[in-house]
Amino acid sequence: MQIPVVRNVLEANEKLADQVRARLDAGKILALNLISSPGAGKTTLLERTLADLSGEFRMAVIEGDLQTDNDARRVAATGAQAVQINTEGGCHLNSSMILQALDNLSLDGLDILFIENVGNLVCPVEFDCGEDAKIALLSVAEGDDKPEKYPLLFNLARAMLLNKMDLLPHVDFDVRRARDFATRLNRELAIFEVSCRNGQGLEGWYDWLRAMRQAKLEGRLPRPER
Repeated sequence: MQIPVVRNVLEANEKLADQVRARLDAGKILALNLISSPGAGKTTLLERTLADLSGEFRMAVIEGDLQTDNDARRVAATGAQAVQINTEGGCHLNSSMILQALDNLSLDGLDILFIENVGNLVCPVEFDCGEDAKIALLSVAEGDDKPEKYPLLFNLARAMLLNKMDLLPHVDFDVRRARDFATRLNRELAIFEVSCRNGQGLEGWYDWLRAMRQAKLEGRLPRPER
């Protein structure tokens, strides 16, 4: 049961998320919200993506973290714009934070905005940040039952990246089981098996980004589910 206080908080967040979305839509900026457990590899994925696609797209990142600016500094080292949000113990980003962060970014000519959410598979999923799509990141160092245990993320995500595939021979992770759980929840889910260490599968991820960016330009992206 959702108590009124929680419902009111989510409704207020959705109103601000609509403002975020309107600003990004005006510039035809593709916004992607990356969600994972801590240590799954979101920042490393962004570093590799920003470096590899720097010649194609102008990209920026909003970094969410409890305390440090470590991830923002890593991202900025690629040459991309980066804004750090410290939640001071909060377990997720919300649309109010994103709206303020946009004021610290140069949006003119921006193609893709990545939102790296706080490491958490529960709270960040419930709060719309004005994104076009949620991206689920799951590393093979975690359990292959994560989609079954945390279904909302995998139900709402447009893509799932199975990361750190180079570690697969050394861990107990059943790729087929993880994929089956996820696609049972979401038949439209795009799945990429990747390694940021050796580059495995990244071109498929990049092609998906290219297709999403083109769909944004042409106004073909459906409003994400809440």
